[in-house]
Amino acid sequence: MKKNLMMAAVAMMTAMNVMGQEETTPVYFELDELPKLVEIMPAPPSFDSPEFANDVVRYGWGKMQRQDEERVATAVADAEWDDLEKLFLQWKDAFGLEITETGTPEIWKLMVTSLATTDPMRKEIKAFYHRQRPFERFNDSMPSHEEDDLRGEGSYPSGHSLRGWGISLLLAQIAPQRANEIFVRGWDYCTSRVIVGAHWQSDVDASRTAASIGFCALQGSEEFIAQMRKAQAEYKELTGQTTGVSAVSKQPSARIYRIDGTPADENASGVVIEKGVKRMRNEK
Repeated sequence: MKKNLMMAAVAMMTAMNVMGQEETTPVYFELDELPKLVEIMPAPPSFDSPEFANDVVRYGWGKMQRQDEERVATAVADAEWDDLEKLFLQWKDAFGLEITETGTPEIWKLMVTSLATTDPMRKEIKAFYHRQRPFERFNDSMPSHEEDDLRGEGSYPSGHSLRGWGISLLLAQIAPQRANEIFVRGWDYCTSRVIVGAHWQSDVDASRTAASIGFCALQGSEEFIAQMRKAQAEYKELTGQTTGVSAVSKQPSARIYRIDGTPADENASGVVIEKGVKRMRNEK
């Protein structure tokens, strides 16, 4: 009897934990409302194709990059999956702001909810093709030590690259003026998966397309659009970009000038330059 009660209590606690996790991880769309990658994207290159020959060449190139200690350290850091603050930290310099739950709550909410929505898109297609990973095919070790977590899981497309390119797309929408830096970081992030031997180059290339499909789908959510506006406003405020804008908006009269070039107000009369056009204003 006591054993049955204990089992019932454990089951109830497990159910409550699952419910709690669902509540703390909202999504903009359920998975079945999103485009199906397995129906959209082509099959990965077969092992006897010219495309796979390129994958092998790129695998060899990736192994050569491991001689660069700084680059391999970045690739290992890019392998982070579970700790989102550590993951977002990889874009700090490119984005111009560190993303944390307490320091940037609106940006954090947008990013976490967006990734919770689009990350699962990879699961069906990865299971369908169940492509063998490079480190498995060549019985190789990984500098990121992910072998036990990744062994037996399909490599096409790359889940890390889908997430990384998705992060870049979102951050570039928040701060379009830093798009160059953001996409350079995102591109290198995806390349890290080749360097550590987790993915073939064709896995990574396909993931950029997959991430773009998910990103486009997000634009159809009114909740996403509203949260994006909050994230953009928060970014501008925290990076000091709103000060100059508000100062200009408070001085509409600066667009009206006298002929001698001095500013005039709305009550000015005579010949003035208004919005770049010479006008005759009557006395008021």
